[in-house]
Amino acid sequence: MSDAEWASVRDLLPVPAWLAGRGGRPEGYCHRQMIDAVRYLVDNGIKWRAMPSDFPPWPRVYAFFARWRDAGLVAELHDRLREAVRRAEGRSPEPSAAVVDSQSVKADATVTLTSRGYDAGKKINGRKRHLLTDTLGLLLDVLVTPASTTDRDAARIVLPAAKKHFRRLARIWADGGYTGHLTDWTDQHLGVVLDIVRRSDDTRGFQVLPRRWVVERSFAWLLRSRRLVRDYERRTDTSESVVLWSMTMLMSRRLAARRRQSPAPARAA
Repeated sequence: MSDAEWASVRDLLPVPAWLAGRGGRPEGYCHRQMIDAVRYLVDNGIKWRAMPSDFPPWPRVYAFFARWRDAGLVAELHDRLREAVRRAEGRSPEPSAAVVDSQSVKADATVTLTSRGYDAGKKINGRKRHLLTDTLGLLLDVLVTPASTTDRDAARIVLPAAKKHFRRLARIWADGGYTGHLTDWTDQHLGVVLDIVRRSDDTRGFQVLPRRWVVERSFAWLLRSRRLVRDYERRTDTSESVVLWSMTMLMSRRLAARRRQSPAPARAA
């Protein structure tokens, strides 16, 4: 991280238990070193054992990654960064509209048979990432499933969790894969309008569709991280954590760019 990024992230980090007086042993490495190491792994797609010697030893970095994954700390940091970015864009911290879609990716040999499947439509053997983003393309929720899971089945998991977390959520845009009883179910049980953006049958080739392009751009952002080009993780919650780490990199850089562009306060004469 650059100094500008660290200045944007530092105050949003979860406070360790030992620092808050809740017990525990002080950590041997500072958070900036650990976060830089995790970001390096996500951005460059290396193996854990290939961690450069400039960073702390890889077992310590993995223990930090696993602890933040299991305790929900990476999700907490991600949500705080998203709220900060939305405020910087002049938006409310909590969104009222969202876009949902999925992406099938090939799985490495390390992925177990029970957590992978075959997407017959995309002809991909691997996993599927289900994203719910706001209208800026920022991540609201992510669910990783076998690629054989349909979009409608995954939406019955993602949408109720999102509505519970974001009370203002009132409208969600989706593609044709979410048609059927799901539209009535979301209206009756969640009080959310599921708006299906359909592609015209007369259209040939690529066409930018209203609202749907937002989540497609988010998928493109994620694929800038080499660790996400293919799914290498044995556990689905680890894959979800890698997605969160990738989005934290994007948002911290965006906040740092705004910090550099903002004019410095005038000094008193």
